[in-house]
Amino acid sequence: MQNGTSHLVEPTLLILVALAHEPKHGYSIMQDVEAVTGWSMRAGTLYGALARMDRRGWIEEVQTDDYRRRPYALTAAGRLELARHLTLLDVIVKVGRKRIRQRGTTRRRA
Repeated sequence: MQNGTSHLVEPTLLILVALAHEPKHGYSIMQDVEAVTGWSMRAGTLYGALARMDRRGWIEEVQTDDYRRRPYALTAAGRLELARHLTLLDVIVKVGRKRIRQRGTTRRRA
């Protein structure tokens, strides 16, 4: 990822989210990630992650007549992995927000 933006989000998660609605080819995935996050994913990052996700069985290439574009779709295993990550993120967000509120309350008293 570029743009000088510090981020903590794993590219794999962003790709899973991009593919959750419909199959997309590489450039379309990069556009989706940038539209959602403001981060520009580099092609090497994207295709490296896609290769790992394919080996894990989370995505599959969709066969089309257009040899220039290779769309990818989530598999059932990919949807389960995305759901697992999102559930974990929900917990992390709730705990993080609670701790920020607690820290803010503690600071005001001091």
